[in-house]
Amino acid sequence: MKIGKLPEPVLIRSILKQVGHRRKEVLAGPSVGVDCAALEVEPGEVLVMSADPITGTVKDLGSHCIHITANDLAASGAEPLGVMLTVLLPENVEEPEIRQMMRQAEDTCRELKMEILGGHTEITRVVTQPLISVTGVGKIRKEELLNPSGIRPGMDLVVSKWIGLEATSILVKEREERLKERFSPEFIRTARSFDQYLSVVPDARAAKAAGAAAMHDITEGGVFGAFWEMASAGNVGLEIDLRAVPIRQETVEICEFFGVNPYQIMSSGSMMIAAEDGQAVVRALRDAGIPGTVVGRTTEGRARILRNGEEIRYLDKPQPDELYRALEG
Repeated sequence: MKIGKLPEPVLIRSILKQVGHRRKEVLAGPSVGVDCAALEVEPGEVLVMSADPITGTVKDLGSHCIHITANDLAASGAEPLGVMLTVLLPENVEEPEIRQMMRQAEDTCRELKMEILGGHTEITRVVTQPLISVTGVGKIRKEELLNPSGIRPGMDLVVSKWIGLEATSILVKEREERLKERFSPEFIRTARSFDQYLSVVPDARAAKAAGAAAMHDITEGGVFGAFWEMASAGNVGLEIDLRAVPIRQETVEICEFFGVNPYQIMSSGSMMIAAEDGQAVVRALRDAGIPGTVVGRTTEGRARILRNGEEIRYLDKPQPDELYRALEG
């Protein structure tokens, strides 16, 4: 199989259909387009959990893994509390690298008011580079839990900040020498700074207060993958104006350099939000100092339409994330 997420038919057939539901405490379990589980541990009190392996980068791995997991929790409307870390390391790792990784994770947790709750650390021949698998825990009141079941036809879709932030930051750090052949030091410094935008916890807080019905962190597969997953999870169609999808020029040029599609590349740092009043969400984001853009609407039926001026096409099923191809190239 290709590197990246399992193809949706395989995910449904060989993963999701093998899993049963038997506990009344479980309010949300595994499903396409749903990144978090929810368990009602006391009447009205819900724990939200997520799991992520961080495989796209080695540089700043400790910080990256915390942001990705906190973003998933925030997309459900929950307050991120903490993480459990499973750290798998190759034989050639040195202790200063381990210490730096954990300092990065702790600094990011401090910034987000989270805690590292525990985990497991191991040297193993199974991996050739450091791998962190993160289990995140958050909390929320039951009546405030956001779920794709809240999506209905006729809702606005809002994208916060810009797509491709995560991939741009990773490519600059992992392939800086190649990029120096084309781009100026100032351009590279600007693109490298995109990791300051990776958290969508503030985005989620502002959107929730403005009446968001559902949110989805735009991660692997890029904005095209997020459109597909949100439509599948909400059982709706979409009509998207591609020209409205916000993207930084640095991302456009770096994706062109590597010959990859910026709409299909990792985009943590950007949240997709479904709401009855998208402009209210945009205003709330703006008041929090966060750019936001209405990019389309949900529709009746299953059609997923992309408009680019007069050109109309239909959204394809999610493809392997373009970041892997850029790194391999």
